[in-house]
Amino acid sequence: MTPDGERVYFTDRGIEELENRRGEEEVTLGWVADQLRTFVDLNPDFEVPVERLATWLARLDDEDEDE
Repeated sequence: MTPDGERVYFTDRGIEELENRRGEEEVTLGWVADQLRTFVDLNPDFEVPVERLATWLARLDDEDEDE
């Protein structure tokens, strides 16, 4: 748990490392898409979760239009 009492999931550690190590960088979503493709090529067992993440990111603005 964080000092604020929030639950920290195991996966948060990787997200925190990403933010700490590369959080100041600016990249395009095209670059992110290429990195996700490469990751899935190297780790095919993660194809479904990566696809879900990519779809969720792609549709973030759709949620705002429904309101």
